[in-house]
Amino acid sequence: MPLDTDDRQDRFAPVPGRDIRHLLAIMAALRTPVTGCPWDVVQTFETIAPYTIEEAYEVVDAITRGDIEDLKDELGDLLLQVVFHARIAEEAGEFGFGDVVEAISSKMVRRHPHVFGAPTAHDATDAKVSWEAIKAEEKRLKAERKAARGVAEPAKGLLSDVPAEMPGLTRAVKLQAKAGTVGFDWNDPRAVIAKIREEIDEFEAELDAGTPSPERMRDEFGDVLFAMANLGRHLAIDPEAAIRGTNAKFMRRFAVIEATLAARGVSLADASLDEMEAIWQAAKGK
Repeated sequence: MPLDTDDRQDRFAPVPGRDIRHLLAIMAALRTPVTGCPWDVVQTFETIAPYTIEEAYEVVDAITRGDIEDLKDELGDLLLQVVFHARIAEEAGEFGFGDVVEAISSKMVRRHPHVFGAPTAHDATDAKVSWEAIKAEEKRLKAERKAARGVAEPAKGLLSDVPAEMPGLTRAVKLQAKAGTVGFDWNDPRAVIAKIREEIDEFEAELDAGTPSPERMRDEFGDVLFAMANLGRHLAIDPEAAIRGTNAKFMRRFAVIEATLAARGVSLADASLDEMEAIWQAAKGK
């Protein structure tokens, strides 16, 4: 029986409130056939998964902008996604929101014996090593339980547990870090820079070919991005955060172009590239 029922969730009305059970009641009402919301009722894990990812990005965006008010709202939107998934699972008789809370609470206690148990972590490195060791043991026990139930686990390699749904650059860093745990890595960032030059040369060679192949161009371009992500990893630079920062910088400078042209009574469509470039360089200088 889901823990939500044990908590007597039915006592909480589907109205705004600070207790999480008000939100659970609201979601239950939205998902109720006939009287609920027609859109919410037909959603599945698969259909709302993209929204879950989108909301996580909007949380990061609010943090990056330093907007605490937006952060509060975006965290609520992300929490709603967790409640939504849990409600779908509860309707299917799989688990409820309370089970999700219990699972993560148990995991946090289990993976922090230096806080909730006897062993001591002297620094962040010790804590990380302990976390990974406990995580590996949990995976082993989980596989044993599945085997006992007759559930065949597909053969898994070192990199197979890096989620395919991750953003490309983030996943590239995860894959590279995993491979690095067994020594498949460079020890010097300059070696990575040399690899980047090599990949750019290969991309340029494909570009200069008589009839460039779109597939080959895409592959070579991907190799350049993968090598750049690797350089970021070696320099402790998050490539996703770096490109977000550059995107924001581009938007700021382009906004200056728009404002400057508007002040001159010139539209973007009528402005020349040289004129826009001059404004860009002036904005860059500031």
